Amino acid sequence: MDNKEMQIFDVDINQEMRESYLQYSMSVIVGRALPDVRDGLKPVHRRILFAMKNLRNMHDKPYKKSARVVGDVIGKYHPHGDQAVYDSIVRMAQSFSMRHPLIDGQGNFGSIDGDAPAASRYTEVRMTALAEKLLLDMDKETVPFVWNYDDSLQIPKVLPAYFPNLLVNGSEGIAVGMASRIPPHNLAEVISATQALIKNSNMTNDELLNIVPGPDFPTAGIIRAKAGLLSAYKTGKGIITVQAKVEIFTKEKTGTKHLIVHELPYQVNKARLIENIASLVKDKKIEGISDIKDESSREGMRIVIVLKKKTNADVILNQLFKHSQLQIRFGIIFLALNAQGRPQLFSLKKILQAFIHHRYTVVTKRLAFDLKVARQKVHILEGLSRALEYINEVIQLIRAAKDTRTAKTELIKRFKLSNRQATAILDMKLQRLTGLERKKIKQELEQWKTESEKLQNILASDEKIYHLINTELQEIKTKFTSPRRSLIESIDEDVIETKQLIPKEEVLVIINMDGEIKQILLEEYRLQKRGGIGTKGSQTKGVPVRQSLCTNTHSTLLVLTDRGRLCWLETFRIPRAGRIGRGRSIKNLVQLQPDEKVQVVLPVDLSTSEKELSSQYLCLATKRGLFKKTSLKAFAKPRKGGVIALEMKDQDQMVSACISAEGEDIVMLTKLGYSIRFLIDSVRAVGRKAQGVKGISLKKEDEVVELASVHKSQDNYCLSVTKLGYGKKTKITEYRTQNRGGTGILSHKLTNKTGVLTDARVISSKHHILVFTSQGQSIRFSAEDVPVIGRSTQGVRLIKLKPDEQVKSLSLLSNEESMDS
Repeated sequence: MDNKEMQIFDVDINQEMRESYLQYSMSVIVGRALPDVRDGLKPVHRRILFAMKNLRNMHDKPYKKSARVVGDVIGKYHPHGDQAVYDSIVRMAQSFSMRHPLIDGQGNFGSIDGDAPAASRYTEVRMTALAEKLLLDMDKETVPFVWNYDDSLQIPKVLPAYFPNLLVNGSEGIAVGMASRIPPHNLAEVISATQALIKNSNMTNDELLNIVPGPDFPTAGIIRAKAGLLSAYKTGKGIITVQAKVEIFTKEKTGTKHLIVHELPYQVNKARLIENIASLVKDKKIEGISDIKDESSREGMRIVIVLKKKTNADVILNQLFKHSQLQIRFGIIFLALNAQGRPQLFSLKKILQAFIHHRYTVVTKRLAFDLKVARQKVHILEGLSRALEYINEVIQLIRAAKDTRTAKTELIKRFKLSNRQATAILDMKLQRLTGLERKKIKQELEQWKTESEKLQNILASDEKIYHLINTELQEIKTKFTSPRRSLIESIDEDVIETKQLIPKEEVLVIINMDGEIKQILLEEYRLQKRGGIGTKGSQTKGVPVRQSLCTNTHSTLLVLTDRGRLCWLETFRIPRAGRIGRGRSIKNLVQLQPDEKVQVVLPVDLSTSEKELSSQYLCLATKRGLFKKTSLKAFAKPRKGGVIALEMKDQDQMVSACISAEGEDIVMLTKLGYSIRFLIDSVRAVGRKAQGVKGISLKKEDEVVELASVHKSQDNYCLSVTKLGYGKKTKITEYRTQNRGGTGILSHKLTNKTGVLTDARVISSKHHILVFTSQGQSIRFSAEDVPVIGRSTQGVRLIKLKPDEQVKSLSLLSNEESMDS
């Protein structure tokens, strides 16, 4: 036991833990995890390249065993495990990890399938030509050196770096409390941006983005999300979406569709991706895939996904983008160590500025070093030239001297030479005394004087230094440039919408009197002849249908209430059921007031251009005959809580709506069989909250039941249906155009046998008609089965009703089972 008395100190454990953890975290941040903004390298990568340089493991020299490089790195420079160093070497050699690999590897260095590389004793490496550009001029006192871990050798703190490697090859690192994730970029684009910034230091990030539009991944792929890129390059953080490049191919003989994957998002494991897709198919999260084959070869990647017949390839592809790594979200964090060794979040401009400043420092020091060498050469050659002028005297002086020291002293004293010049004269070989050699010395002296003046002139001008930097960058761009691999789609939306995962199908949307809603495939209703009793249509708990409409699963429904409010509902969100299945309360899908009831549901396509929306109008009609038109553009941006579409008067309620356009006509039909037709252009478009104008003057106890738009260019008919199942088809030309606000003309002759008018539509002969009754019966028949007769007629029987059964609503379907507005 030590004779010295043991010393015990009292410390605050909180303070000690805080200080120790801070030291540890800074060690990880500076010494391991984060790259330097100047050369884009972490310490381990810098030490690997430095060790390879010292081993003369250049691109034009033979390969050396990876184990030898690893041994030099961990033995001399890097106090960490050999596997960690070898893993770094492997990544620097992988063409699918680095945009421009810094190591040329020979042997098995892993694959994009996640296969492990061979052990370091089996693989061989050497630097690439581009990697050597990071180390060039390091021996000219251009960068600072620091001691290694045991203070036995000196290693560079940063490399000279002839190009912006941080952006070109990117970097990833997780430190303590912070992380860096910098994607690789195209070399030519990055150098062009650097050159542009050298030329104009006032360039903005937006202007630089015109030159560097985004990352350029070694595995290519498609980059989406404009907003994410702008955020990343301006603030240092952003999220982008990267998609695989997928081709939809159809076999001519069988008609089978294949999805062929040619490119994957960056860092996606191909084998794991295929397993994941197979699991999605097995778990029935994605249906419609019959087989998956990996046909990749040395010629390129090729994953073939075989689809089942009658499968929508676009929907399956969107589902794969949603649920598999065919699409990933890549978070960009431009975090690196600045010149002072502190972590900093950089914008694109700041990264390039840091590199330019580093190059300015390196080039200035290199020029100063070269100038010092040139001046030394001039100094030596001047001494040699002076000696050659008095060569006989010099020879005699040397022969007379008793030793070298005496000779040097006499030379300095006699010819006023420096110690270095005198030494050079004494070291000079006799062969340089020939006439030719004497001439060469004089020529060499003039060359070094010229070189010295040239270097001095460059050093005296910042403009010339920046020009030299620009020239060296151009040489690298010319020699190492390669075409962009990643395609950039500059779009604002980078997330797959839910409806893109749903097949676009024609469906029937049905709402009953209790506000329950559902969607049904049209094939559930077979075509029949008019006049029959129909089939069981849609009835839940004895509640009859309020409205039915034909649309597709990608449309948006405008849900209008009796109080004039409007809500938005995407069709695909409506639960699907059979003909007699239950629906879901619409209050669970849209926000309704307690006293509101859904009156009208109208399908629209809000994905059309702003110009098309501006030329269309949402037309509304109330029970008391008021009419209003508002630009559809006012309803193009859905709001969660809905909006007011029509300011209602007391005791009135909205009953019908339609979409119309300029130049068309409007037809309003009433319960007692009257109608009025007027030009839509005769009514001024108003805002959402405005009240309407009088569309038709009603008789006592009459009310509006339907509002329809008439396309003048089409051969249209007015189909009207009565409560007791009678209907008729009348040419729309029989409805003359009038001024709005009048009483209109008789549209349908009503009797006790027919009952009052319950519904009406403007149709063409191509339509199919679907009629619903109060007892849940339905019948589908062709419009051609309905005779064309005049306005003042009762019509024919469309459906045979039971006692106490009434017609409640009708829907229009085209005979191709596609929606027709």
